[in-house]
Amino acid sequence: MTPHRNRRHRRRYAACVVLSAAFALIGTQSHAATDPQHRPRPWPARHQADVGRQHSHLVRSGYRMAALTPGAKSPGGDGGSDEAENSAEASAQFTEARTAPGVVAPGAYGAAWRQLQDMPRTDGGWSHVTRRPYDSDDPRYRDINSNSSGGAGYVTGRITGIAADDRGYVYAGGANGGVFRSRTGGGHWQPIADSLPSLSTGTLALDHSGRLWYATGESNTGATSFVGTGVYVLGDPRHGTFRPGDRVGGPELESTVIHALRFAGGTVWAATSRGVWSHSTTDLSGPWTQEFAPNPAYLPGGSLAADPAAPYKNIANDVAVDPKDPSKVVLAVGWRGGDTYNGLYSKQNGTWQRLSSLGDLPSGSADVGNVTFAAAADGSRLYAVDQSPAQMSSNPDSGLKGVYVSKSGSPAGPWTLIADYPKLKASGSALQSAGYMPGIQSWYNQFLQVDPADPDHVYLGLEEVYETKNGGTSWITPGPYWNFTFPCWSVDPAKRTGDCFPTTHSDQHAVAVGSHRGKTWVYVGNDGGIYRRPLKGAVDSGGHAKDWESLADGTIDTLQYYSVGIGRDRTYGGVSVTGGLQDNGQSMLRGRDRVMGSNFGGDGADTITDPADGCNIAQEYVYLDMWVTQDCGVNNGAWSTDPAKATEYEVAPPDKDLGGAGARFIAPIAADAKNTGTWVAGGRHVWVQTKGFAIRSGAEWKNVFDLGEGHVATAVAASGGRVWAAWCGPCNNQGFTRGIAVGNADGTGWHQLALPADGTVPNRYLSAFETDPADPQHVFLAVNGFSRTWTEGPGAGVGHVFESWNGGAGWTDISANLPDVPADSVRLLPDGGLALGTDLAVFHRAPGAGQWKVLGHGLPTTAALQVRLGPDGLLYAATHGRGIWSFDVRRPEGRRD
Repeated sequence: MTPHRNRRHRRRYAACVVLSAAFALIGTQSHAATDPQHRPRPWPARHQADVGRQHSHLVRSGYRMAALTPGAKSPGGDGGSDEAENSAEASAQFTEARTAPGVVAPGAYGAAWRQLQDMPRTDGGWSHVTRRPYDSDDPRYRDINSNSSGGAGYVTGRITGIAADDRGYVYAGGANGGVFRSRTGGGHWQPIADSLPSLSTGTLALDHSGRLWYATGESNTGATSFVGTGVYVLGDPRHGTFRPGDRVGGPELESTVIHALRFAGGTVWAATSRGVWSHSTTDLSGPWTQEFAPNPAYLPGGSLAADPAAPYKNIANDVAVDPKDPSKVVLAVGWRGGDTYNGLYSKQNGTWQRLSSLGDLPSGSADVGNVTFAAAADGSRLYAVDQSPAQMSSNPDSGLKGVYVSKSGSPAGPWTLIADYPKLKASGSALQSAGYMPGIQSWYNQFLQVDPADPDHVYLGLEEVYETKNGGTSWITPGPYWNFTFPCWSVDPAKRTGDCFPTTHSDQHAVAVGSHRGKTWVYVGNDGGIYRRPLKGAVDSGGHAKDWESLADGTIDTLQYYSVGIGRDRTYGGVSVTGGLQDNGQSMLRGRDRVMGSNFGGDGADTITDPADGCNIAQEYVYLDMWVTQDCGVNNGAWSTDPAKATEYEVAPPDKDLGGAGARFIAPIAADAKNTGTWVAGGRHVWVQTKGFAIRSGAEWKNVFDLGEGHVATAVAASGGRVWAAWCGPCNNQGFTRGIAVGNADGTGWHQLALPADGTVPNRYLSAFETDPADPQHVFLAVNGFSRTWTEGPGAGVGHVFESWNGGAGWTDISANLPDVPADSVRLLPDGGLALGTDLAVFHRAPGAGQWKVLGHGLPTTAALQVRLGPDGLLYAATHGRGIWSFDVRRPEGRRD
């Protein structure tokens, strides 16, 4: 995924995978026409029209979506100002941290997981802090920077796979959270895949015999998509749980993402990031067969495997099978940003050939991007949705080429266009702004589902949920992006009309139809979790559903945290726990809460929380766009009539305005370990401010050091006025460099460290510091990526944790027996021990010990992006896929739920 872009869209993108952007607000003139009272919208919604107009301007002025083309650069380097590419940059940066300066070879995560299984564990158990409902519309938090009241209701993390049967069993797969089962048609969820080495969900599917197939490796070319370890089959999904021995075939699909599984006779087809594969559905042993890879030289082991573009050269998106002849198969292949191999292929005379002359459905490489198929149960219809790389590079409003139907049911067509983005825009969509219309994220958001009992009744998922009951002649939008754009909306719930029904979270990824107690439901998965409504549900006069129900009841926690902050709750006792989330803002859990609320909107990134008062919070949006509150963000919306009543303040350092050239998508911020009133923020420059939570303006930051042109901070830390800043630039595998700068908070004494040329500190992404409060010369460094064993390219060294006793003049590798897996966060414990968060687990090194152990029991195998100590003495882990967990490090036995 390639770098780019800067502006914001407040409600989200998907840095972890992806552009969840939203520019839903219709323009000023249109707003005035539909909303005669001119009711103020929240700042996030108000900003959308401006961002959309900027997007339109860039495309119309000749900008060509460089961010979506491997290896390309936008004008001005890594910067830019187009919202539609924000997720592409997010995607690039999350991947860069784990791969640069090389390409990860197959088997890396699997090998690390096997190492993990052989390691000793400490006593004690983890407690699941966020296992409770999360209300994105919590009425307590309606300040200027909140999305509360948009209509999405209870949310959890991104759901990328759903399967459902006719007896009330529903299976939901989190982006990096594994599989959950419900026996009640949705809700009361139980995790059933936690013993697997990968919890990243590509897709879920039930076969004709009722077995559940779980393809790992999230099927989005987005920011925080983790690769998987293959495909697993559960023979009795209503009662059993997945085990490592349930894997189909061998290691052939390790370290891939899997976009789709399709069944034809006794064969299952898998569309993956390394081409199309097949396997028998009766004999699950034996290797997978590679059916087609358009550019085999770029596959692992090939002559071009180390090329920076290799991960983009063999992407397959879906497979369609002719219901009348299962031997006739069509493959949808192609990178979303465009490549010469993009197209639709079928086997002719024993070889795969590009198709043409399919009717309205494009077949040329410029117009075939991300494609999804859906077949009617009786074989009479086949539908397809197509994202066009050419349109994305030229159209300021949408990348959607169209939605099509083959009325013969054959993938060979002929195909007829039944929807394009103007038609969907006119269907009741909330996306009316220039620069952000239906299908703008069709490279990221796609699903199709045909009603099993009616081949003309179809659900389509893009940013929103669309529906047709007549084969595409007309469409409605039962699941609009949000309600902010509609006249029925008001920040005051008492003033909203009855037409503002709950909607779904935006950014659709998965869909299924199932039945429970005689009622048939459609289930949709998106960046906010899983929702359901009756398959033929009720709508209002605008075509918006009256009957969506969120199934995020708190028993399913797939929340994707980047950070966690803990402070004493001075109102209710105990502690308040907050954290920044992919596409779900900032969560707020106070001392007595049974339900979490959201006090900041958009993507939540890094966090600074006052340990002495958990209502003092600084939240980063992206690219160093920082906001601060001193009352937890509590507001009933009074700011909308009296701006002086807003209690959230934008305090971003100036690097924010440079976007990707000025800061990483998730940029590092930190408070001084000895003085919470001194903060450090890292972009191209190192910024310091000394007013703590009383800061009210970005002008109050001081630029204390310039890291250099093309360099951006990856980690910052401070203790007693001594500041550390790690940087990279370029940050991808084309000329990757990294370094460390050290100086004082007052701007004096700054210099770049001379890192050892012998590779003692590997030439990889430097992800975190930890300083010793008792000795300013004593510091720890966490290093991301994999060692040379798994990196095809110049990535040097093996270690993941390093220690210096002389202010960085010399470093010692203390990784010892750690698995070879990316390290994300390191924390010095009060007793002198260390805690390390990695992409697989949290590890512990006891005081004076040389070896590491897995910390405790009960923490799912998922990425712990940040570990922090709370004022209550507990260690908190922000996981990117399974919420926030805590562990009592004050006593050896820990504590359990």
